[in-house]
Amino acid sequence: MRKLCVVGSGYVGLVTGTCFADLGNSVNLVDIDEDKIAMLQAGKMPIYEPGLAEMVQRNVAAQRMCFTTSYAEGLQGAEFVFICVGTPSGVDGEADLQYVRAAAKTIAQTMDHSLVVINKSTVPVGTGDWTREIIESNQPQPIDFAVVSCPEFLREGSALADFMQPDRTVLGSTNAEAAQKVAELYAPLDAPIVITDLRTAEMIKYASNAFLATRISFINEISIICERLGADVTEVARGMGFDKRIGPHFLQAGVGFGGSCFPKDVKALANMAQTHGMHPQLLNAVMEINAFQRRQIALKAREMLGGSVNGKTVAILGLAFKQNTDDTRESPSLTVARSLLNQGAVVKAYDPVAMENASRDVGGLQLCDNSYSAAQDADALLILTPWNEFKHLDMRRIRRLMKQPILIDGRNMYNPDELRALGFAYRGVGRGFNGEGAAANGSG
Repeated sequence: MRKLCVVGSGYVGLVTGTCFADLGNSVNLVDIDEDKIAMLQAGKMPIYEPGLAEMVQRNVAAQRMCFTTSYAEGLQGAEFVFICVGTPSGVDGEADLQYVRAAAKTIAQTMDHSLVVINKSTVPVGTGDWTREIIESNQPQPIDFAVVSCPEFLREGSALADFMQPDRTVLGSTNAEAAQKVAELYAPLDAPIVITDLRTAEMIKYASNAFLATRISFINEISIICERLGADVTEVARGMGFDKRIGPHFLQAGVGFGGSCFPKDVKALANMAQTHGMHPQLLNAVMEINAFQRRQIALKAREMLGGSVNGKTVAILGLAFKQNTDDTRESPSLTVARSLLNQGAVVKAYDPVAMENASRDVGGLQLCDNSYSAAQDADALLILTPWNEFKHLDMRRIRRLMKQPILIDGRNMYNPDELRALGFAYRGVGRGFNGEGAAANGSG
């Protein structure tokens, strides 16, 4: 059993600490947020992630995991300390490193034995060198340590599986012995381990997320063209996906990407490029297309409601940026909701787990108990998060409840012909070919 300290109890920190505990390690999780630690000590989760609560409870019961606000307690006897704190976007899109700086400084001031400091937060290229300098300059007395970059590749909603069954583990360091120690820590996961230098490891994370975001924006741009030319983007993507050079992943057209990673990381990478005298044209286009795709949903609602949403009731199903999470950061749904509210619409909404977070982010939402109460007396219904429960709604009942049978399917979850047969005026994303002369009349 190895002893680990994990700094940060957000998605990355809590999942990382819990999974390492489940692998048989002893984990102290540190967070300066007293409310979060109190919740965890009481057996309550500060985030929603399927299966996480049960795994935390199991490892706490086995005494492999504990929670504290004290760095001294967290670092006691630890061989490794993981920095898993937030790096939100700054004013110009740059990564805000204040929490990384604070964590590194406090580790330096508290450590009393040799440590391997592992940076798991998504940080700009060069942060590993900078972290080492912060620790060296803030130690009361010199103590040996090493810095390793180990970027996370966890998807919210499937984070436990992503940790336990990773595609690869990336490690970067100037200290080969420290990198090997961390590699041994990850060895039970039985996945390829890429060992490189600090800056390359940091860039692998940004390049990976930027590439995936690019695929999403690419298929969304294709969806816009499909709507105008009368093609169906869902079939286009399916046909593309059979090509082994392309594959089917991240080719689902919709309302655009959101969450805590893709928007932030694409902006940060673009900012890094601009800061060093480059013009990141592709990255800028990825962000522009993503913003445009969100605007399209509100525009479709306005068009289908006769040119104005003022005084109309619009129901939104799905507030989280994706299914199986309560995370509303950079959620396309909230962007659409704000736009509709600003245009005078009454916006009713329902999400299985994200309504509390959404209510803090957007004032004026009328939150409903379920999908049917949201649809009651609505002039239009927007499906914006692909929760499984939305796939199995009684659409006949939905149709009877609505004031006007207008449905905008922002995730292409439904069969257009079936919905139209039930009496809905249906619009999807990039589904121009619908047997009704879509290319001629411009409908999607």
